[in-house]
Amino acid sequence: MPLHFPKKRLPAAILLVVLLAWHGPWRAQEPSPSLRQADAAFRAGVAAVQRNDWTAARADFETVVRLAPSAQPGHSALGAVLVRLGETGAGIRELEKALAMRADDTSAQQNLALALEQSGQPAKALPRFAQLDATLRAQNRPLPAEVLAAWAWALAATRQFSAASAKIKQAIAAEPQNPELRDELGSIYARQADWSDAQQAFRSALQMNSGMAMAHLHLALTLEAERQSGAAEELRAAYALAPRNAEIALALGQSLAANGDDREAIPVLRRALQLNPTSMVASYQLGLALQRTNQAKDAIPLLEKAADADTGNADILVNLGMALCQVQRAKDAVPILQRAVVLAPQNPTAHENLAAAYIQLSRLDDAVTEMRAAIPLAPGQSELHYNLGLALKMKDDEADAIPEFESAEKLNPSAPEAPYALGMLYLQAGRYADAERELNASLKLQPANGDAWATLGSVYNHLDKLPEAVKALQEAIRQRPDQPDPYLMLATVLVKQNQVAQAAVERKKAADLMRANMNRQRALVASNSGNDLLSKGNVSDAIVEFRDALSYDPDYVEAHMGLANALQQQGHVAEAAAERQKAKAVEDKSTPDQK
Repeated sequence: MPLHFPKKRLPAAILLVVLLAWHGPWRAQEPSPSLRQADAAFRAGVAAVQRNDWTAARADFETVVRLAPSAQPGHSALGAVLVRLGETGAGIRELEKALAMRADDTSAQQNLALALEQSGQPAKALPRFAQLDATLRAQNRPLPAEVLAAWAWALAATRQFSAASAKIKQAIAAEPQNPELRDELGSIYARQADWSDAQQAFRSALQMNSGMAMAHLHLALTLEAERQSGAAEELRAAYALAPRNAEIALALGQSLAANGDDREAIPVLRRALQLNPTSMVASYQLGLALQRTNQAKDAIPLLEKAADADTGNADILVNLGMALCQVQRAKDAVPILQRAVVLAPQNPTAHENLAAAYIQLSRLDDAVTEMRAAIPLAPGQSELHYNLGLALKMKDDEADAIPEFESAEKLNPSAPEAPYALGMLYLQAGRYADAERELNASLKLQPANGDAWATLGSVYNHLDKLPEAVKALQEAIRQRPDQPDPYLMLATVLVKQNQVAQAAVERKKAADLMRANMNRQRALVASNSGNDLLSKGNVSDAIVEFRDALSYDPDYVEAHMGLANALQQQGHVAEAAAERQKAKAVEDKSTPDQK
């Protein structure tokens, strides 16, 4: 989770201090009509400020400046209001004009210093804070705590952390019961990676006010940085207190995802994106979480959005390319992954994902080239050797595939895939003893692999280990009772053991399964044809196809449902309902209620 300790935003974008009384240059003489208008406009502007009508105040003070351009308070007031309205550049210019006319105007000094600091110009703000401090000292007046805090952030932004901490402590001394200032102190400590003092400051703030959502967030980030427990609880507390805070929602979502809780992270990240639709970080993190939970189709638009916003980010392109591969869009993925490889040629995952896209497109030579480029970048990664072995095996290059699978197994002995692949290849090469060893190693790691048990049974048959073959094939049948091949192999082994009658039973089971599988395939073809006819409005012919499908396989749910839809369109409501009931009965039979 990235560490981000934003400075606290003051309640208003700028502190509009009490405006100076209107002292125009006309007081020594009878004012002109325009000056009288300016005087009235100034008073109207002050009244608008007092009722928080900033738009009206701006219009009034603009009138003052237009009618009396040499009157300093007009520029000072207009500058403050413009900054308050978010027009910081224009506001700063007006405040600078005011100070050029009267350098000791503390209102303009304060507003200008705050405006410069909050607009990201800390170096320019620092002399203004110093000037304000000197002016107030001469008047025996202290700096307000919120101004000291802003001065501290300007110092922190210029990496003057010791001075920044001193200013915040000065603010705390002025307002010792203000927990937000303690949160600010913790944030400044965090900026300089002083995690221990930061944590103490955040806990102090929460001790004074446990309802401070941002303090909970900051404490969580500090605990994360220190690799201490409790960060998740603090993030949840922050989210409960401020569920509409996009920053908190994003931090919690990222934390959940980082801890492997993608399912829980997804709704929180959706919330973060809803609260801040322009957040590329939220888009990207949500896309990654969706991709990791096999929701690649939903992830792709989010990853594309992130890629468009950060065109030079190879990691985003790598994940986008893989998501496209996940939905069988390898043709679209290849140029994206090629760009990722160009941007990050030392990234093994970029090469690996590009290889996966090439495999989908049957460009096996290109896939092998990419995998060979990836391995030297991460020679200790078992997965890279395994994937290269698969690509070589698909090219029927068993001789080169075997050493890669052997390397994969050696690098990660706890993974069942490489020994299983080796067992298959050794069987094909007639290396039965080696195949026996590898298949047993794989099944020890992953016993729930019916195909591996069937293959092991075949290996034992070749080795004339007939009792072992029977056990392995019986286990394969137990796990995969719908596959005919283990029955046929078991029959072969039983014949070798002179158990001819039992062998005949197994052959019959295999024949029944093959017939059932063939009928299921015929039902699938007929049902697809019926759906196609139905989509074109040819209801009568569709009904014929659906009935044919059911003649092949009376338990084919899709055919019952298709027939029900066709009958419904013909107005045969009762018959349609009967077909739907048959479909439901088949589904209930295949998934009995577990009580």
